[in-house]
Amino acid sequence: MRSTYFIPGAFSLFLVVAIAVPALAASPTDEIKQTTNKILSVVTNPALKAPSKSEEREKLMRQAVDERFDWEEMARRSLAIHWAKRTPKEKKQFVRLFADLVERTYLKKIEDYSGEKVLYEGEIKEGDYATVRVKIVTRRGEDIPVEYRLKQQGGWFIYDVSIEGVSLVNNYRIQFHSIISQSSYENLVKRLKEKVELK
Repeated sequence: MRSTYFIPGAFSLFLVVAIAVPALAASPTDEIKQTTNKILSVVTNPALKAPSKSEEREKLMRQAVDERFDWEEMARRSLAIHWAKRTPKEKKQFVRLFADLVERTYLKKIEDYSGEKVLYEGEIKEGDYATVRVKIVTRRGEDIPVEYRLKQQGGWFIYDVSIEGVSLVNNYRIQFHSIISQSSYENLVKRLKEKVELK
């Protein structure tokens, strides 16, 4: 079993996270492309590579992530049946912890970028939902299939990512349910806080 909170191919997750809401009527794929370019412009910008610029670089990437990922929807789906039992205050706390966990765990992965190619292989739209298929080609010629699942809410927002067939939300759902079932929700929150503080 993989280590807790580790998602394979995590670098790919943030390679295409978004920035500001793009032009009206942009397709899900168009938005993913725009965000890919934005993230890569931050990662490859020589002016942001100095250690003294690390805070600024991280801030730009965090803004990009927060503007496109639907953290509440992702947190709700990850907590699953345990979500309804939480108070509004607990839900708000959990959403922020969940966002911090994903961001802090994988943000540094972006900086490992070394010329990987991003290929767009199509999209499927069903009403307000869409799936965008992407393939990351590493410098060693390895293919990493990624699927972005989005919902339209005045723009296309990511609510799940599947990397090499592994759903981010489902992976966390299994882990969170196991922790709550074996101990308590309070213990899950405690562990998330500890995980976030270590990053």
